[in-house]
Amino acid sequence: MKLSIIVPVYNMAADGKLEYCLESLVHQTIIDYEIIAVDDASTDNSLEILKEYEKRYPDRFIAVHSEVNKRQGGAKNIGLSMARGEWIGFIDSDDWITPDMYEKLLRKAQETGADMVGCDYHLTEEHSMKIGQVVANSKPEQCGVLDEEKYRSLILDSGSLVVKVYRRELFMDNDIRFPEHIFYEDNAISDAVMLHAKHYEYIPEPMYYYYQHNTSTVHTITKERCEDRMEAARGIVRQAKRFGYLEQYRPEICFEYTVLFFTNTLFSYMVGKGHKSYGFVKKMGDEMRATFPEFMENPYYLERVHAEEKKLIAMQQKSTLLFMVYYKLLWTYRNFRKRLKIM
Repeated sequence: MKLSIIVPVYNMAADGKLEYCLESLVHQTIIDYEIIAVDDASTDNSLEILKEYEKRYPDRFIAVHSEVNKRQGGAKNIGLSMARGEWIGFIDSDDWITPDMYEKLLRKAQETGADMVGCDYHLTEEHSMKIGQVVANSKPEQCGVLDEEKYRSLILDSGSLVVKVYRRELFMDNDIRFPEHIFYEDNAISDAVMLHAKHYEYIPEPMYYYYQHNTSTVHTITKERCEDRMEAARGIVRQAKRFGYLEQYRPEICFEYTVLFFTNTLFSYMVGKGHKSYGFVKKMGDEMRATFPEFMENPYYLERVHAEEKKLIAMQQKSTLLFMVYYKLLWTYRNFRKRLKIM
């Protein structure tokens, strides 16, 4: 078996979203592949749709049902446990791909000897094959036989897991699995997978359609989602300690952790709806400082984080109360200015 495509599915039956994804998979131009679609205890008729595809395409489609909702990481782990392919690919069940995406990625691997190959993606708000906003997923300088400089670049700018294919050994030989019961599970293990790869290649072509809608993970801000993001960041550090590369790549991992665990989470939480917990914000800041005391002196932090954000983070590190009061006043003032412009 050449390729296993793993699709975690949860409550995607409405509006034809799931079918649009699956249609793009069953008609791939590559020969000799399997689609492992894992229903993560859906409460709609997603499983029935998967079973119908299994009946229609018994040679390439496997429908699996999990009795327990384990979130995407758990569903991916089930898929990994069943995968027979030399290569592994992942796709979110509300996205879709071009018919030749996997053929092109695997051809690139064959031509170059790479054990990990990626492409670009684009953002779209409609179910069509029209090109939307293109997002470059990698840089040419990250490609080739991987050395320390390339690994550092990949940690800082790893790109998305779903627009890549991986030799199965990267997961299986190193016993790498996704964290379960949280969102942002890809972030927790992406470094570990990439740092076991020896050769990375990239096709600068948008072949993955990333569907934008209000219920997607990145558009839903809740305290639970913030906590999941923090747990995924802890996973980055756990994997780095487990495989012994934390100190070698400490500046890059420190910055990666800072963005995921603290800066993005802090500001997402503060602009979200509902009551803002002083205890939650203080605990977040305390754990950030305890994990990487040097984070505000990190060269990537100094270069890449916006000056205003650095000012607010420094304020939070000195006084959570002052930060929360100031941020509320700042947000109120900016909203007032927006309303004035509209009037």
